[in-house]
Amino acid sequence: MNMTKNIVFKEEAIVHYKDIYRVALRMTRKKRLAEDLVQDTFLLAWQAFEKYEPGTNCRAWLYQILFNKNLGAKRKLFAESTHFLDVDEFVVDNATSRVSISEHLTDETVIRAIDELPEHYRSVILLTDVYDFKYREVTEILHIPMGTVMSRVNRARAILRNSLAIFAEENEIIQPVLSVSV
Repeated sequence: MNMTKNIVFKEEAIVHYKDIYRVALRMTRKKRLAEDLVQDTFLLAWQAFEKYEPGTNCRAWLYQILFNKNLGAKRKLFAESTHFLDVDEFVVDNATSRVSISEHLTDETVIRAIDELPEHYRSVILLTDVYDFKYREVTEILHIPMGTVMSRVNRARAILRNSLAIFAEENEIIQPVLSVSV
């Protein structure tokens, strides 16, 4: 075993283990699946580490492996249906925005709302808004065009705004918006 490879892998990749695990847990919503996904991610990273150039963005590279592994696992479970994607987009495009959300919402409420997003929206929101990746980096990690990233972020934020506004109304954090006919 190459001792230099061990040291560089530890310094460049292993330092991101907790972040990778956190995202895997958000993606899979199950501890066991997240652990398996992280193990597969780091195994593949280790096997391909000769191709990695020290000093480049190892974090983005690991996220790319993580998302590819997760997508591969999902493809094995079921075939993706574009019909459901079209329905999701229709609902978001035709949903009305509600008033701003009060500061009384808890982190758990926001996390639950993010967890309830469809996977294709949740992944871009996690990468852009939670883990601070730039849109360009998200395009590389998820292998999707820039326009798709921007669209999904916009739609995910609209869904979150609406679901959190509904929660706030139901819990009397804010007053329901009344429509007035003239």
